Amino acid sequence: MKSKKIILSILLSILIISFFVFKDYLLKILYPKTYQEVVLMYEEKYHVEENLIFAVIKAESNFAEDAISNRNAIGLMQLMEETAKDVAKKNQIELDVENVKRNLCDVNKNIEIGTCYLSMLLEKYQNKEVALAAYNAGIGTVDGWIEKGIIKKDGSDIEKVPYKETNNYVRKILRDYKIYEDLYKS
Repeated sequence: MKSKKIILSILLSILIISFFVFKDYLLKILYPKTYQEVVLMYEEKYHVEENLIFAVIKAESNFAEDAISNRNAIGLMQLMEETAKDVAKKNQIELDVENVKRNLCDVNKNIEIGTCYLSMLLEKYQNKEVALAAYNAGIGTVDGWIEKGIIKKDGSDIEKVPYKETNNYVRKILRDYKIYEDLYKS
């Protein structure tokens, strides 16, 4: 009995030490920079931070390029077809409107439109938290919250977002963004 406790203690100690030794390695498996070349291209074009793009992809699809949500959001950055058409039209991004779903499962096209949309939201709201809330809940919804005084445009009271899903979404993206920043410091 005593030898079992000693063995368990040793194994637990090894496990804890291993975690700390391999922590960054393990975290990079959980928080990869898959599609980095594409992300970097659109980071530069649309002036959106690379780690923010990765945090959105991580939260939205966990890097599954053919992901489709129960609300029919498509691809890595989980774009609605109408949103994608609108963003593409406003920004002269080539999009086959007859095959939007197939186009949005294309890594390059999805990251381009998703990053462009995120850039538009960041420019409109001038605040990361509010822009992320709009990415999740929609511009009309967020504008309504601001107009009614539910949240402030500066995002200082973002915890007051009334949709639980959106509230959790913003927190998750910000957490993942911080993890990406800490994990991939130059």
